[in-house]
Amino acid sequence: MRFGVDQEKTELCSKKLTEKEIAMFQYAIGSNYWYQVFVDDLPTWGRVGECEGNSCAHPQLYTHRQFNIKYNEDRIISVNVTYSDEKVALPSLHDKAVDVKFTWGVKWTPTETKYEDRWDAYLDTSFFEHKIHWFSIFNSFMMVIFLTGLVGVILLRTLRRDYARYDKEEGLLDMDRDLGDEYGWKQVHGDVFRAPPNLTFISALLGTGVQLCVLTLSVIMVTIIGELYVERATMLTATVFLYALTAIIAGYYAGGFYTRNGGRNWVRCIFVTAGLWPGAVAVIALSVNFVAIHYASTRAIPFLTMLAILSIWLFLAFPLTLLGAIVGRNWSGDANFPCRINPIPRPIPDKAWYAEPLAIIALGGILPFGSIFIEMYFIFTSFWAYRLYYVYGFMLLVFIIMLIVTACVAIVATYFLLNSEDHRWHWVSFLASGSTAGYVFLYSIYYYAVVTKMYGALQTSWYFGYTGVACFGLFMMLGTVGHHAAQTFVRKIYANVKLD
Repeated sequence: MRFGVDQEKTELCSKKLTEKEIAMFQYAIGSNYWYQVFVDDLPTWGRVGECEGNSCAHPQLYTHRQFNIKYNEDRIISVNVTYSDEKVALPSLHDKAVDVKFTWGVKWTPTETKYEDRWDAYLDTSFFEHKIHWFSIFNSFMMVIFLTGLVGVILLRTLRRDYARYDKEEGLLDMDRDLGDEYGWKQVHGDVFRAPPNLTFISALLGTGVQLCVLTLSVIMVTIIGELYVERATMLTATVFLYALTAIIAGYYAGGFYTRNGGRNWVRCIFVTAGLWPGAVAVIALSVNFVAIHYASTRAIPFLTMLAILSIWLFLAFPLTLLGAIVGRNWSGDANFPCRINPIPRPIPDKAWYAEPLAIIALGGILPFGSIFIEMYFIFTSFWAYRLYYVYGFMLLVFIIMLIVTACVAIVATYFLLNSEDHRWHWVSFLASGSTAGYVFLYSIYYYAVVTKMYGALQTSWYFGYTGVACFGLFMMLGTVGHHAAQTFVRKIYANVKLD
């Protein structure tokens, strides 16, 4: 295809379709399959064929593709594919083979549309800026106002009552205090700042979660400012380099948290932090890539591309993670807890079912997921279907709303847990906040089964592989936000009460 040169009807190839290929085309036509072609990064869509009648007993295969391209000076503005009356009736399966000749042509037409405006025709404003989309944003915003107000009122009143009760107990004699009915979060002050189990792993999760939060906000802002949604490859490249540059944040946060909680083997913490997210992505990507190679799909990632990404991690991301960890353990590694830690852990009493860690974790992700439920449909439709997602302002607002809701839920969950005299708030706050990702993955299963109509090993592995990676990243981001909110809350309440 030469720029500005019309191409008359030209034979592309001749092929003798086998029985299996005929059956494949019949299924594609009967299921109304479309394909997508990119010309100068502009997408265009075409149908495989058409049916005669409702039953599609005699499907017709299109054999000619006519490309209609509009241009302004030396720039392509729009691309469209049309069909002629040339089509081949696919025979019944008892016919062993059929000869098909595929042809194509190009028609170039000048236009006055500017190059900067060529993507306007692809922005589906009726879909993304529908009233239901605006209503979902407003609904999520009202949820944030209600939830933050509710958390503020309840916790302020409850904590004020707790402080008054504890101050009253301070005025009692030792014997009266021993005979009194002491209960609540004050009783675990000697264990609340105890290092969580699996300290290395949770430090790596928290460090990576902070990095991914900064990365996500940066990519959204860069996309809004630079309109990178029209260039998905550019967006992906920017994401890779921003991830490498923000690796110092992961090392700093993970190294500081690990040292504050008495961690000794900080080198192992660095390796786990640096390899946690890239390792998960590499395992999934390689697994999907093997399936793509088996099917000879163009979705397969070239070896040189994988080698380039590995070099970026090895020579940029890992050294920055190491540097951040060294700075973090030296500058923010002081264990300045407001309470001393008892040498022997306090036994955890029995409590109601809704105060058990598993119940708190399962219920913690419902409200954050509810705040992003509608937006998930638009994102999934854009990523797995044919829509061009461009409303990144909506995404930024929904993302901030989700973070606020997650922080509020984590604070409430932590208060319930500590008030039942359970000091295991580190992992509970992280998992309760990150459980939103589990609900997102459950929604992806519904979307796959009901909306996409995908099938086969390639599509299934591609869909669930990369959806799983996205959900794992969301899990670490929200878990980190919830843990940070809970940590701030715990430090605040124990710093403002008199302790023995």
